[in-house]
Amino acid sequence: MRERRAVQRIDTLSVIGGFLDGLQISFGDGLNTVIGARGTGKTTAVEFIGYALDSLPSRQHAADERKRIETLVKRNLGGGRICVGIRARDGSTYNVTRSFGDEPIILDSENQPLSVNLKSGLFRADIFSQNAVESIADRPLFQLDLIDSFAGQQIADIFSREQQFISTLKANAHQIIPLEREVAAICDELTSLPTVETKLKAFTGTTNGASAEINEAHRLKSLRDREVRSLKQLRELAVQYRATLLGLVASIGPRATKVVDPEAAQGPNADLLGSATQSLTDCGHDVDVLLQKAVARVERAGKGIAEQIERIAQRHREQELEFRSTIERHKQAQQEAAERAELERARNQLLARKQEQAELNQRIGTLYRQREELLEQLSALRDERFAVRNAVAERINRELAPTIRVTITQYGNSDAYRQLLENRLKGAGLKQGVVSLKIVTAMPPAELTQVVRSRNSDPLVDRAELSSDQSAKVAAALFDPEFLFTLETVELDDQPLIELKDGEDYKDTSSLSTGQKCTTILPILLLESDSTLIVDQPEDNLDNRFIFQTVVESIRHVKKKRQLVLVTHNPNIPVLGEADHVVVLESDGAKARVTREGDVDTCKNEIVTLLEGGAEAFRRRGERYGQ
Repeated sequence: MRERRAVQRIDTLSVIGGFLDGLQISFGDGLNTVIGARGTGKTTAVEFIGYALDSLPSRQHAADERKRIETLVKRNLGGGRICVGIRARDGSTYNVTRSFGDEPIILDSENQPLSVNLKSGLFRADIFSQNAVESIADRPLFQLDLIDSFAGQQIADIFSREQQFISTLKANAHQIIPLEREVAAICDELTSLPTVETKLKAFTGTTNGASAEINEAHRLKSLRDREVRSLKQLRELAVQYRATLLGLVASIGPRATKVVDPEAAQGPNADLLGSATQSLTDCGHDVDVLLQKAVARVERAGKGIAEQIERIAQRHREQELEFRSTIERHKQAQQEAAERAELERARNQLLARKQEQAELNQRIGTLYRQREELLEQLSALRDERFAVRNAVAERINRELAPTIRVTITQYGNSDAYRQLLENRLKGAGLKQGVVSLKIVTAMPPAELTQVVRSRNSDPLVDRAELSSDQSAKVAAALFDPEFLFTLETVELDDQPLIELKDGEDYKDTSSLSTGQKCTTILPILLLESDSTLIVDQPEDNLDNRFIFQTVVESIRHVKKKRQLVLVTHNPNIPVLGEADHVVVLESDGAKARVTREGDVDTCKNEIVTLLEGGAEAFRRRGERYGQ
């Protein structure tokens, strides 16, 4: 007999507390079947394994199903604990233990906790609850999760990187938004600059031939105002810098002692908490010394600036006397001097704001360039994920053609995009569902973002076929910086299509009968994979002929390379599938327990009783069939 290649697997399940208190189950390499009457805890055992291994339905795609399982675990486990023994791909063995509401703890072979987690690729199980097969057929996002299960680690890595990009993009947006608001405020102020400059210009030719001398005197006076303004801004910058540094002094040490729970500081791990607290306190002391030196250095610079302010003030007094002397030689200029000086000061203030605006725009431009690069990287990452999914689809097609066909359309699912628009358009005086659908059909999120930012609603009329009134309302409702940044990163999910060949045509699973849905999805579940496959009652809604001809044959093939754990009420699966290990459960209503486990021959009587209806029923059917 050819030796089966090593694969990861679940070795044991044990439970302390709750409905399955004292339960201990062993599993074999290939096909494992769990049988028993209804209400004996078979489904609970499956959900316990999934909960312990943190292999629950996606929060993103199946939040309701995930909550249902968590509720079941809480009700049946109570304050107990689940322990699952696993064997990793490299042959190493671990125990994973978990109580409800806590994170899984991974133990080594000596039952010592390890600083590793299941999401790192250490172990993966694909677990499908009762009726999950039919749900997958009906819901594209469930189908996407199924496809992802065949490239679990790759998809998980991509998802992790995607979340990092999205977090960075959010931080980028939070930097841009206040800067743009400040620029807008400055723009409002600068609307008065042309008026001020016009008034100043009117003064330049009104001094009876002495305009050149008078204008130069006023130019120098204006320049003195700008010199003082510049020096004061430098001093203010130094003051702000000093205040920032002082705010950091003594901020670490005192807080380090306060954040530690007083009772925990006296508990059994007080030495570790104390060491960590002392480490941060010592660090704070060292940093405070450096900060005090930095504060002193900034103070010296500030004093230097203050000295320059005094020196330039003295020069300005001397220069102001010269200005007065010049003005006093010209009577008309003397009358206009006060008004002209006030206008010059106003102009200088506005020019300073204009310079500030230019600096802010430069910073905003840099942030937008960074954002563009991040968005390109995010798009490339999503392209990478589509390529992985498409490769899985091609593999399924190779192995299950021509009966089953899988295709994936990149960015084909716009549900999240449409929902985002509908929520935003509520209260805008529109039929938000109809309008959102038109927009989603006409343009992707990035293009819509550009349209709204440009304040040109014509594309909404031309492309989305909205009326002018609708377009104006949409543009007004969507024109919010924070919303537009969110819109820019909203994900268009890839759209899977799983079809079954029916005669000469292929039919989408959503249009199939319940039996046909299961006929389509189950063979995909039973394909080869590195991960353990656990399915609760895979035979639901399938006729025995299909189970015998297709399901059993798939099981016999894949069990040589993949561990299977199937909860079943159909005798064909353990018997004709040649189960390596059968687990028999029974319950008295309060507690469940294992009554027998072993190979098919060991559990023959239980299989006949529970799955065949008993020896007498089995014998009578044979007589009826003439066997």
